[in-house]
Amino acid sequence: MAKKTSVKKDAPANDEKFLDQTLRPSRFDDYVGQESIKENLKILLRAAEERKHPPEHILFYGPPGLGKTTLAHLVAKEMGAQIKTTSGPAIEKVGDLASILTNLSPGDILFIDEIHRLNKTIEEVLYPAMESGVLDIIIGKGPSARTIQLELPPFTLLAATTRIALLSSPLRSRFGGGVFRLEFYTEEEIGKIISRSAKILNVKAEDGAIKEIAKRSRFTPRTANYLLKRCRDFVQVRGGPLSKEAVTKALELLGVDSAGLTQSDRKLIEVLIEKFGGGPVGLNTLGAALSEDQGTIEDVHEPYLIQLGFIERTPKGRRATIKAHEHVGKGKKTLLSS
Repeated sequence: MAKKTSVKKDAPANDEKFLDQTLRPSRFDDYVGQESIKENLKILLRAAEERKHPPEHILFYGPPGLGKTTLAHLVAKEMGAQIKTTSGPAIEKVGDLASILTNLSPGDILFIDEIHRLNKTIEEVLYPAMESGVLDIIIGKGPSARTIQLELPPFTLLAATTRIALLSSPLRSRFGGGVFRLEFYTEEEIGKIISRSAKILNVKAEDGAIKEIAKRSRFTPRTANYLLKRCRDFVQVRGGPLSKEAVTKALELLGVDSAGLTQSDRKLIEVLIEKFGGGPVGLNTLGAALSEDQGTIEDVHEPYLIQLGFIERTPKGRRATIKAHEHVGKGKKTLLSS
């Protein structure tokens, strides 16, 4: 019987192991956009450093991919502190939170992503930890139950959420350092991010290519970096420079059109226009027509379509705008002529 031989592949370069982490800025100066938030954070951190006290707890919120996690890591680097990272769904029991908090060192940062998904019982334990630096643990049950109060080291809680409305008011009010909303980026800011990422990835991108990717990036850095990587793959396999023409072909293959809409986005608009005469139509009906979950429509598709002015939310339901009619019409003309 023939013996199998294994071929060892070349180990990937360090900058290729975790691309998203590699592209993440490591200094505030490299972080493009969100100027107001950056200035506020610099003042907050400088003041805390001068007082020789950990900064107050901070909450970042906004749509996915705008840089909430990146900001949290930048705050930790600026402070020279260790950051412990977890998420709301990962903390299932009070014991999980207690274990995390008691293992913190003085001056550490605890980053909780998607904090709105914390269990309400766990929130109640988190309140005194944030306000007074103590952890209240109940031992036993019934008449013999007693409370033990553990002193916690001074720490800063950084939290992020994509749905601040689901965060309870008591928890939201305990972020004394500030509640910061991340805004969508401009095309110019996205262009700067793409240029920086291209240099890190050793990709020579023409100005036209950078502008074309920026135009289709949904005003979001994460999407911009994703499209850049896919365009890099395209020119690597097909050959040629990363030009505007190459970007157009690569993104057409991905189903991303000139406005940054995906096939699912376009299907939503087409269903609104062709099946319901442009609306208004209720979310339940729209979800059934698309065979799509209502939460996906609200959280994934609608924010960008509303940002572009393609759909409107009215008391009677969703309605396609004139811009949406024009965009769908142009798309069909392009398909017919090609």
